[in-house]
Amino acid sequence: MLAVLILAVTVALVVLQPRRLPPALWAALGAVAALLLGVVRPADLGVVWHATWNATFTLVGLIAASLLLDEAGFFRWLALHVTRLGGGSGRRLFVLLVVFSALVTTLFANDGGVLILTPIALELARTLRLDRAATVAFALAVGFVVDVSSLPLTISNLTNIVVADAFGIPFHRYAAHMVPVDLVTVAVTLALLYALYARAVPRRYELADLPSPTSAVRSRGTVTAGLVLLPVVTLAYFLAEPLRVPLSAVTLGAAGLLWIVAGRSRHLSSRAVLRAAPWDVVVFALGMYLVVYGLRRAGLTDHVVRLAQWAAGHGDATLVFVTGTLVALLSAVMNNLPALLLVTLGLEQARLTDAARETAALAAVVGADVGPKLTPIGSLATLLWLHVLARRGVNVSWSEYVRAGLLLTPPVLIAALAALVLLR
Repeated sequence: MLAVLILAVTVALVVLQPRRLPPALWAALGAVAALLLGVVRPADLGVVWHATWNATFTLVGLIAASLLLDEAGFFRWLALHVTRLGGGSGRRLFVLLVVFSALVTTLFANDGGVLILTPIALELARTLRLDRAATVAFALAVGFVVDVSSLPLTISNLTNIVVADAFGIPFHRYAAHMVPVDLVTVAVTLALLYALYARAVPRRYELADLPSPTSAVRSRGTVTAGLVLLPVVTLAYFLAEPLRVPLSAVTLGAAGLLWIVAGRSRHLSSRAVLRAAPWDVVVFALGMYLVVYGLRRAGLTDHVVRLAQWAAGHGDATLVFVTGTLVALLSAVMNNLPALLLVTLGLEQARLTDAARETAALAAVVGADVGPKLTPIGSLATLLWLHVLARRGVNVSWSEYVRAGLLLTPPVLIAALAALVLLR
């Protein structure tokens, strides 16, 4: 009961953020409480650090790189090109914005994507003089797609890296399974978003209202470095694991190179960007993992073990849908990181074949990436999205969000899990 109570209080504090204190602080306090009350032991710190260090430093590197490129004008430059591709058609621009958001999320992770793309969507809405309904349509499209399109690569979401590390799934094998699933997920998401929100978008917009893409560039050298590094780093991800190089080394190396290039620009403050990098993600991930690890020591993950073993006995389809749905529902009520960690600990203990364990692990990723969109508390990316909107004067109420989440999430989750069964 202590383990459950500590988890419940920690998750509530992370979501509500009393006094606007950061989630990492509450996760750290939850971990300290678990240690002081004996729910976890000091020796467990090493186990938890081993499970999370690569994932957290990979995410830090990705967000640091994305912040440097954003400061240089890289993403606004791309977004203005995308807007011109729309050719003045509002609905075509809506489709292109969803696709653009999915591509950015694939390479820069969902948390980085939401910080970059939400302001861009709002700036486009202001430039094109869109009303509130159209502005919210653009914002919701970005806010939804940054999570559900974070499936394809291990680097696309912190949860993906945690699972790939826990079950030893190489980068190339993960991509081979999940890229097709992601394509289906994005296609279904786009169809649903278009059906629900395209009517709110004006049919035409004036290309003459748009600034030149080059006007967005603040550091030509940093933008050029980003264009060169993107294909190089993507190739490096595939080569890293055969060479036993951690993904975090590749990501932090790329971020370091960008920082050096940006530091030579008179128009950027690379030190300020580096200070703004999400170093507290390390504390957040470690703290939440320690809190959830207490459930394992208390024996509460045994329920996950039994459910996984029962589902595996009824075939891959049952295993995929049971695991994915379980993680999705837990994510919606307790945030996706603790939900995924809880199920991951159970799957590690379950008596499953290697193939069944990997299948369940991939289903858990789908649940953790798509399921959180049911509620505003489901993922850190959604909380960041709401925060960015509020700071820019666009208030989306929780009831308005939940209505959208209930319409969009179940069909996308079902499509993603079915694709995992059929295309794996």
